[in-house]
Amino acid sequence: MKGLSPTNKPIFSSRRGWAFCLLLWCMAMPICAQNDPTQVMLADPYILVEDGTYYAYGTHSADGIECYTSHDLRNWTFRGLALHKDNTTESRWFWAPEVYHFGKKYYMYYSGNEHLYVAVADSPLGPFRQHGGRMMANTLGDQFCIDSSICFDDEGSPWMFFVRNDDGNCIWQVKLESDYMTPIPSTLQKCIAVSAEWEDIWPRVNEGPNVVKHRGMYYLTYSANSYESPDYAVGYATSRSITGPWVKYEGNPILRRAGGLVGTGHHSLFKDRKGRLRIVFHSHFSTQQIHNRRMFIGSAKFRGKRLQINDKSFIRPALVE
Repeated sequence: MKGLSPTNKPIFSSRRGWAFCLLLWCMAMPICAQNDPTQVMLADPYILVEDGTYYAYGTHSADGIECYTSHDLRNWTFRGLALHKDNTTESRWFWAPEVYHFGKKYYMYYSGNEHLYVAVADSPLGPFRQHGGRMMANTLGDQFCIDSSICFDDEGSPWMFFVRNDDGNCIWQVKLESDYMTPIPSTLQKCIAVSAEWEDIWPRVNEGPNVVKHRGMYYLTYSANSYESPDYAVGYATSRSITGPWVKYEGNPILRRAGGLVGTGHHSLFKDRKGRLRIVFHSHFSTQQIHNRRMFIGSAKFRGKRLQINDKSFIRPALVE
């Protein structure tokens, strides 16, 4: 589960604590310098590239889904709530949105109160309005479902990858009708579950799926361990078919405790305006504090059949007026 972002509280309140914090700052400036209050605070981030503009969405507000825009991936402007809870049937826990442009409409797939929904708008800025009820109601009833992501097969049919609780959080998939909204129950199947030692630190979690295709191979990237764990990390599995079977990469994880950050996970892959493959992900606020989680952007590349993340430097998106 993703959790909300409570108001930040100071880690040190006493004079002795403040002096100790100052000492840490002097000794480890690169780490403390990351706690920039102007940085974009988004968890479970997703970036849509549309007409030369980057749109970022993620988990943060208790009232819905926030949107930020940028032209360079570094400087971002807050554009308000793309989805407000008043335009939904839920009132809490708005998590892990992804936005796609299909035809003349924009579709936002998101979790509300631990169930999956889709909302539609005429603009990537919104206002998005929930369309229909719970997406999986006719397939899974009232079961826990979060973290939806869309990928198309070779025939152009949409598939939704998502998280269901079954021996821990596991990744499942289901084909959607041509309306991009209606699951086809007969296509429901399990993709991956916790199976590697690095994934089983605490608790049993495979979540945050994001699927891309490269040279005939599907790459199902995901996060493992609790989002509260400093070892929240990213791995991937591959398949020649969008329906699997999925084989996890033996070199996983490909992103963990990188660049002095902890809790690095729940990501999405996208191509920037120059066609370069990028990854956007969140980290904990600091090594001592989980919330508010911060958005980072890195570079990714395929080397042969392997997917690699450049963890030498990350963009720290900053808010501008």
